[in-house]
Amino acid sequence: MATATAEKNVEARPRQGGGKNHARRLRQTGMIPAVVYGAGQESMAIAVDPKQMGRILHSESGHNSIFDLSLDGQNAKVMIVDWQYEPIKGALLHVDLKRIAMDKVLRVSVPIVLKGEAPGVKVQGGILEQLLREVEIECLPADIPSHIDGDVSQLMFGQMIHVSDLPHGGKLKFISDEGQPVAHVVHVKEVVEAAPAEAAVEGAAAPAEPEVIKKGKQETEGEAAEGAKPEKAEKPEKKK
Repeated sequence: MATATAEKNVEARPRQGGGKNHARRLRQTGMIPAVVYGAGQESMAIAVDPKQMGRILHSESGHNSIFDLSLDGQNAKVMIVDWQYEPIKGALLHVDLKRIAMDKVLRVSVPIVLKGEAPGVKVQGGILEQLLREVEIECLPADIPSHIDGDVSQLMFGQMIHVSDLPHGGKLKFISDEGQPVAHVVHVKEVVEAAPAEAAVEGAAAPAEPEVIKKGKQETEGEAAEGAKPEKAEKPEKKK
């Protein structure tokens, strides 16, 4: 279990105005709009460097990182609680920051990273499947981990680890249901057997082709029958 470390100081400046035009002009200067709130203080519209925000979001602790925000000569501990990317180019457009009181418990979600090699995979030839990617916890800001390790080194075929099996060291309180499954080892055949089932579904559509062919034959025979009618009509004329 690794603990999140605070990032370097981030400089911010107050911003005035709002709307898309204001935000567009701000981004042209190399900054992006942001909002900071919390800790019993008023919400403030600010401008921050998107490169700094991007480095924080892509760090090991990600959005759970706690860092210093410098604004109007004052520093505050903050973390990113929401962010928005441009859907096509992937540029960071906006972030929401929350002031953090280091002596008050926070509720956050942290990723689960599976560690070790499961005997059910190595010896029994099964497949390790991770069922839960994040776990919600409560702890002091300084104790927020960048991730929580899930040990699968003893996991055999048919066995499972749960949230209750994850380490927490007494500093963390799990909010997620401790009985919730995190990972298990399943048999390879359970994955391979899915292919014939799909083939059976595809095969069910096969009779449609004979029906079209049959319909074509009926139309051909019908056309031949219609073509034979004039021959029958000519016979009486020959008798005359």
